[in-house]
Amino acid sequence: MSYKTVGDLDRIDLQILETLQANGRLTMAELAEKVSLSQSPCWRRVQQLEQAGFIEGYHARLSRKLLGLGVHGFVNLRMKDHSPATAAAFERQIVALAGAISCQNLSGGYDYQIELVAADHEAFAKLVREIRSVAGVSEVYTSFTLHEIKSGGALPIG
Repeated sequence: MSYKTVGDLDRIDLQILETLQANGRLTMAELAEKVSLSQSPCWRRVQQLEQAGFIEGYHARLSRKLLGLGVHGFVNLRMKDHSPATAAAFERQIVALAGAISCQNLSGGYDYQIELVAADHEAFAKLVREIRSVAGVSEVYTSFTLHEIKSGGALPIG
């Protein structure tokens, strides 16, 4: 079977994705039991889902607090120009910036939103100064998380 779009997935494929998204540490035997398959067909389906790109990887969710990353915030910014070269150079620098855990190119009032984590406000300010110094950045707006309501949410499947 060859997967190209979500429409190519059947009920069992969707169950596999949902189950692995909830717990990527399941053994193949545990996964197969949860989706009512034997191990070999379940393993083949997981391989096909990986090869087709539906499964991008397996990750552990870590505690920012226990890792000493107590400051969580966002930087919204505008660029001076929107040339492909400026955007590519900016994006390369942000990808390499330790502490930047996500970055999105936006529509609307800002060009980019960067999610940052840092040990303290001084370290956060240093990251913001690094972002401000990137060529092409014109305006920077920061905000801090006061209370996180939801993080690492699962993607809706099916």
